[in-house]
Amino acid sequence: MKTADPTMARAINDRLALDLLLEHGPLTATQLRTLTGLSRPTVADLIERLRVSGLIEQAGETGADRRGPNARLYGLVSGRAHVAGVDLRRDAVHVIAADIAGTETGTVTRPLPPAPDLPAFIAGAIGDALGGAGEERTAHTVVLGTPGLIHPRTGLASDSGVPGGRPDLGAALAERLGSHVIVENEVNLATIAEHRTGAATGRDDFALLWLDDGIGAGVVLDGRLRRGASGGAGEVGLLKFGDADFCALMEPPAVRGLAPDALADRIVRGVFALVAVLDPGLVVLGGALGRAGGAELAALVSARLDELSPASTEVRPAVVQGDPILRGAVLTALDTARDAVFG
Repeated sequence: MKTADPTMARAINDRLALDLLLEHGPLTATQLRTLTGLSRPTVADLIERLRVSGLIEQAGETGADRRGPNARLYGLVSGRAHVAGVDLRRDAVHVIAADIAGTETGTVTRPLPPAPDLPAFIAGAIGDALGGAGEERTAHTVVLGTPGLIHPRTGLASDSGVPGGRPDLGAALAERLGSHVIVENEVNLATIAEHRTGAATGRDDFALLWLDDGIGAGVVLDGRLRRGASGGAGEVGLLKFGDADFCALMEPPAVRGLAPDALADRIVRGVFALVAVLDPGLVVLGGALGRAGGAELAALVSARLDELSPASTEVRPAVVQGDPILRGAVLTALDTARDAVFG
């Protein structure tokens, strides 16, 4: 069996300490020793190493220990790097900026003009969000959610219907910002948010049915988001029911005024397609319609699903507050930035 050499062992210990500081906030050396199980000299060395690297700093003292070295609290240098999450809609762009500790530092919402230079427009919104505290900052990583298919290998986007959209939007934005830019389907980002912090926390398998401005689904199997060979996994809006697409049946004008029972009758068509093919064990009803329907709508859909499918499947409403696309974008950006900065 191959064992870690000293350099790798130090890197593992450093990342463990940084992750603990992310989870718990500032800690003393004694607390780090307790949480990591590492020896006093090893923790002293890693604290000095991380301090010299500009990753941690002294963050006050605690009264739990006697004054002196044991009382010193160490915390992350949260401004070491910043990220931005972007939710690009057909009528607006929404941006959240955060530091590497995950603390929100700025937000911007801008309506899209009729024919924008989209990379320049988004870059300007990101710059304003990053400068929310009056400082000039750049984003280490930007994650942009947009409607349409995003090819998993090339990052090229399909026609999303967004004014000024272009296949190479990610590359053009990266060139303008000088940042690492990831473009992702917006429903996939909402799925990540529900998996990490919402209704599907702790589940290895589930599907999110997105019922909003656009209809689609996100798929997580064996704990991993599944995009498909060309980025088309979960495009249930294209399913045909009679002469109508599922997306047409679920558009706001088509469902406005429907009684809960009639609405559940429509939604279960898409849910059953996901269950019949994937057997995810859990379907989360997301988007504005899924969240507004809450537990009552989820229960109605579940009852109808039980009549159609032999596979046992829970149906739950989405619970992530605010914009789940932005939440998933920021989480993804933080994962990437932390891996790069923390090692």
